[in-house]
Amino acid sequence: MKRILFIDRDGTLIEEPADEQIDNFEKLKFVDGVFRNLSFIREKLDFEFVMVSNQDGLGTASFPEDTFWPVHNFILQTLAGEGITFDDILIDPHFPEDNAPTRKPNTGLVEKYMNNPDYDIANSYVIGDRETDKTFARNIGCKSLILNGKDITWNKISEILFAGERIAEVSRKTKETDIHIKVNLDGTGKCDIQTGLGFFDHMLEQIGKHGMMDLTIHTKGDLEVDEHHTIEDTAIALGECILQALGDKRGIERYGYCLPMDDCLCSVALDFGGRPWLVWDAEFKREKIGEMPTEMFLHFFKSLSDASKMNLNIKAEGQNEHHKIEGIFKALARALKMAVKRDIYHYELPSTKGML
Repeated sequence: MKRILFIDRDGTLIEEPADEQIDNFEKLKFVDGVFRNLSFIREKLDFEFVMVSNQDGLGTASFPEDTFWPVHNFILQTLAGEGITFDDILIDPHFPEDNAPTRKPNTGLVEKYMNNPDYDIANSYVIGDRETDKTFARNIGCKSLILNGKDITWNKISEILFAGERIAEVSRKTKETDIHIKVNLDGTGKCDIQTGLGFFDHMLEQIGKHGMMDLTIHTKGDLEVDEHHTIEDTAIALGECILQALGDKRGIERYGYCLPMDDCLCSVALDFGGRPWLVWDAEFKREKIGEMPTEMFLHFFKSLSDASKMNLNIKAEGQNEHHKIEGIFKALARALKMAVKRDIYHYELPSTKGML
């Protein structure tokens, strides 16, 4: 079955000016990365390209057609020169107040694809730059990738389309704990963390926030006994989830960080080489920080290293115990972000052995 990229124009292929009309060449500027990445997608993948664009009032006195078509045709010619051609171009000229069924996010323009059994709509995508493009995708019944100029760029879009999304879920239930974890390595730092231990939640949130990965962790443990099982089993499930999300590890940087936090200096070096090992060089004088026993810090990272098959080297120095462990978690997050970064233009295993 055929898949489609429903691609918006203004704000996605070309930058959108304040007045939202590209009606002369002075306003024309292509979005960064669009040429390299769309030509890569066109060459390497089997998506059909369908441009879908709202052009408010096209053909009216406020937006005469003779100011639109010369610029539009130049855009198409320039893209074609880089191997980027469109299988279909769909333009709706209505104003929002017209409530036309063909105006995005309504689906009138694309129903010929939605109703065609030859197309795999569920695994097609809308590529756009607005929330209405995300709504358009939901209305079609496909996925969406929305440019925001930060974490979702054309580089990231081509990476996801070529190499896939790195999302994994792990559920782990024992007599002592009931855990559900979901990780998106290519997320934006969204976290939903509930372990019953406030300080532990705060530390785990550092991994998501500073590692730029979406992280859901729900742990119900036997805290009436103590914190040991909750912390250990969460680390095991998180490590398993990261390992699963990494997949075959092709194209990843593999290695990864050192950062200061006030009086503390914390370094975390890691290697997703498939051989778990922990070196721990950090001492804590307090028995607990929050509700979390400091003796469990080493145990957490040992369990995480074993479950993710990661070589982990951690060192920390400083006086403030809270800053020291928070710095370690932040350094871990940055090291993870660095190590899991993918390069689809060098999409091979980072190993001379041919396996990790």
